[in-house]
Amino acid sequence: MSTYKRIVLNERPKGPIESTTFRTEEAKLQDLIPGPNQAVVKVTYISLDPAMRGWLNDTRSYLPPVGLGETMRALTLATVVKVGEGSKFKVGDQVTTTAGHFSFFSSIAWAPTSSLGWTEYAVMNDKALTKVLPPPGAEPLDFLNNLGVSGMTAYFGLKDICEVKKGETLVVSGAAGSVGSLTCQLGKKWGAKVIAIAGTQEKCDWLVKDIGVDVALNYKSPTFEKDFKDLGYIDAFFDNVGGDILDLVLTRLAQNARIALCDGRPKGLRNYMTLISMRAKLQGFIVFDYAARYPEAIAEIASGLTDGSIKRKFHIVEGLEQAPVALPMLFSGGNTGKLVVKISEQKSLL
Repeated sequence: MSTYKRIVLNERPKGPIESTTFRTEEAKLQDLIPGPNQAVVKVTYISLDPAMRGWLNDTRSYLPPVGLGETMRALTLATVVKVGEGSKFKVGDQVTTTAGHFSFFSSIAWAPTSSLGWTEYAVMNDKALTKVLPPPGAEPLDFLNNLGVSGMTAYFGLKDICEVKKGETLVVSGAAGSVGSLTCQLGKKWGAKVIAIAGTQEKCDWLVKDIGVDVALNYKSPTFEKDFKDLGYIDAFFDNVGGDILDLVLTRLAQNARIALCDGRPKGLRNYMTLISMRAKLQGFIVFDYAARYPEAIAEIASGLTDGSIKRKFHIVEGLEQAPVALPMLFSGGNTGKLVVKISEQKSLL
């Protein structure tokens, strides 16, 4: 093979992702030459995350937008296939970008021809990569899920923003996704009553039977609003969807309730005045702000993977060309568990 494929941003979508949002390009493998303290990597899996839609917008945010013509940014799992002088890696090492934070993204923002993301190969600086060393009970792919950004988001959003306590009632929207399902499990582990909200009965059944939530509600049910109100008032809400569900939850806040705003659809709220009357808190957060404390979260989540108390589910799509097709699934409820795209076999170096 003398060429490799990458997918770049072709145009900025004004609404949903379209067939013209991205385009596929081919590049020469021989141009990927590692310099000092660099490595050439072959991507095996890419993570699809809701934040990626925001990265397409040319607006002020916590990260600069993906530039037109640049490789689509993503967190990845990869295998080292060539190393430069002084590199700390060796051929065959499995690496990930998920343990990094702003340093990773700043290292690739200016280099569209060598960005790690929606690509089959890339040249990367050593400092942007972390060697994957799965703890007992874990696998490399967990570093794109519970031991990666999804896990860090669930842990710190629940612990520091929701501040959930034993005996409290926790509600989690988007509960069947990677962040939501781990949030539910951590909530149970920390002693809360957990109410999960998802979009199909199949997902609700999985959340009750496998994840162990106390109640799972299908927001598409005609009785959803009544069923939710019948459950009483809530102390903490981990919100992954926003919109009408957030507006409904605002009517059911207990005094001093806390809401972690993780993701959501931009839709105006009507019931926000209850934040005043219930002395409640609604706070957004960015997981990269907690990078110094990642080891704390990884240690607790890894122990749950080791003893089997934390479960996970992957929704795997095959082929780099399917990434633009699969990304909208995050916003239509088309996935259950962590959504990833398989690019190549982990053991293959070619």
